[in-house]
Amino acid sequence: MKKSIFAFLVCQAAGGQPLFTTALPPEEFAQHRTALMEKIGDGAAIVEGATEYPGYMKFRQGNQFFYLTGVEAPRAIVLIDGRARTSTLYLQARNPRKESAEGPVLVPGEEAQKLTGIEHAADRDQFAADLAKLARDQRTIYLPSRADTQWAQTNADMTAYDAANANDPWDGRLSRAAIFRERVHVSAPRCEERDLDPILDALRTIKTPREIALIREATRIAGIAMTEAMAAAKPGMHEYDIEAIGDYVFKRNNAQFFAYFGLVAAGQNSFYPHYHAAQSELKSGDMVLFDYAPDYMYYSSDVTREFPANGKFSADQRELYGIYLKLYQALMTSIRPNVTARAVMQDAVKKMDAIMASYPFTNPKYRAAASRFVENYRNSVGRSLGHNVGMEVHDVSAPLETLKPGLVFTIEPALTVPEDRIYIRLEDVLVITEKGYENLSSFAPVEIADIERVMAGGKIAIPAKAVR
Repeated sequence: MKKSIFAFLVCQAAGGQPLFTTALPPEEFAQHRTALMEKIGDGAAIVEGATEYPGYMKFRQGNQFFYLTGVEAPRAIVLIDGRARTSTLYLQARNPRKESAEGPVLVPGEEAQKLTGIEHAADRDQFAADLAKLARDQRTIYLPSRADTQWAQTNADMTAYDAANANDPWDGRLSRAAIFRERVHVSAPRCEERDLDPILDALRTIKTPREIALIREATRIAGIAMTEAMAAAKPGMHEYDIEAIGDYVFKRNNAQFFAYFGLVAAGQNSFYPHYHAAQSELKSGDMVLFDYAPDYMYYSSDVTREFPANGKFSADQRELYGIYLKLYQALMTSIRPNVTARAVMQDAVKKMDAIMASYPFTNPKYRAAASRFVENYRNSVGRSLGHNVGMEVHDVSAPLETLKPGLVFTIEPALTVPEDRIYIRLEDVLVITEKGYENLSSFAPVEIADIERVMAGGKIAIPAKAVR
């Protein structure tokens, strides 16, 4: 009987509603839990999964919980025991009425253990008794201090949101994470409590090869969106038309959502770095900034391209975009593994100085803007090169003295002419390797000739799908 039930579950995972993720294999999540056990020693880590939504939205698990388990069932809890070197997954009991409407979900029992690779899969009601045992043994308990992130969220934004709610005199609510910590403390008052977030952040900062493959696929999809937007753009369209191209490309390639709201900014709208109203009409002579990427199987990307609405760079646009691109590429070619961000900048500035000395400026304002760009790097002591990318578009990070293999981040420096409200920015996703780095978004056009060729109907080579 058990074998037949398990066969049914596997069949459902393969052909119907998945009972366990296909993003990564169970052994990948087991490796994440093992790495965590190495950090917590004799302690126990407890992480609460996300809830269902009060409406007709697809469920998406919280990032920290998914990183450790791959489980997408609502209201799950995981206890990772560093002393016993085992984990327990707590799941809600089967709800036949809901399953009859929406399909099966993961429930407690042996089948859940087999599918997830987690040693124990118990009913959620069992968690209180197991927490009481930790309390009796006065074990050290590691808990997240901040709320977990889900759709298009970052930990910094969630922290600010929770603080705003707590400090609002007409709201005052605690975050779900804070309430969970309080409940654990009441149940285990003599246990030492420690913050789990810095440990998980450090583990998540360096990506595994399988995680990089998912980010590569998210980036491939984003690059396709960039290219198709260039090919379709023309004066008279609206910013929301360009955003819709991204939405369609994401869905067509089975992304589960977007990683952040679409940034489509025509003309002077681009002067707001996170402009997203998407209501303006594209006019001939506008430069259009398009910054958009998907959430693909819980991993994100972040790619930006800029192009002329009418398909042709004007002389002024060629001059300003041209110097920006050369300076941008000087920074990119200076990136290498096992050096500090400051060392990269120092090397890049030498190249930038040579570029500035030979570039044929005709507009003094553009020369001044480019000079400010270079000086920002010359004077940046210890500044990071960009932001990490992973399960969140601005992903978690841990202090790193040097650029380590497996680090995935973007560069996105902006060149501005404030008096004319001009803003130029590109963004690429880079992964540090043992010998250098890989630009995951390199196929998306950045050269003036390539952008104009695509906008005139030319084709580019699209990388093969990164995951199967």
